[in-house]
Amino acid sequence: MLSENIRKYINGIKDENVALFQLEKEYAEKHQLADIPLMEKPEELRFANAYIERCEKETENMIRNESADFLNQPLVYFYKHKNEFIYLESKWFDFIQVDAISLELDDVFGTYDVMLGLKLQKKFAKRLKEYLSNHLAGEGATFDLMFSNEEGLWNLNFALNAVDGFHENMTIGEGYQLIYRFMFSMLEVIEEL
Repeated sequence: MLSENIRKYINGIKDENVALFQLEKEYAEKHQLADIPLMEKPEELRFANAYIERCEKETENMIRNESADFLNQPLVYFYKHKNEFIYLESKWFDFIQVDAISLELDDVFGTYDVMLGLKLQKKFAKRLKEYLSNHLAGEGATFDLMFSNEEGLWNLNFALNAVDGFHENMTIGEGYQLIYRFMFSMLEVIEEL
């Protein structure tokens, strides 16, 4: 999973200047995935080239494509735009086995809901459920996890509020960074079991 994806990325770079973000760099060094020195990219660049859509919740129609600057909006943006969700694709999601991550405000509970498809085999069900049960805490600590045989992936929904490090004053971009770190840590633990 992570090891294979990060090794593939490192080996796909044709020159000696392989740059990773801190999380991936530390993982690659810990697991000796590269035989060259790795450089570190600034974390704020992770979603600089992401594909971002603001969409209408009810119809799922796109309202507008956004640039990475949109991620500087405060997370409370969703309180003023309850009818919207953000859909984000990034090449960095390949490491965590995810195509895209959607984020919205839950109308009923007032939590920030994360929705994604996780490309992981069905046999990992027990490990996934254990990790989610043990690492989501506090407000909105529940999750929905269902395997889709049609798509061959897990549909996972959880509240960002329940992830360690969450705070109401973060930006949308910081929220996506927190989701990414949570998913990365989950895959790291699952891989090591």
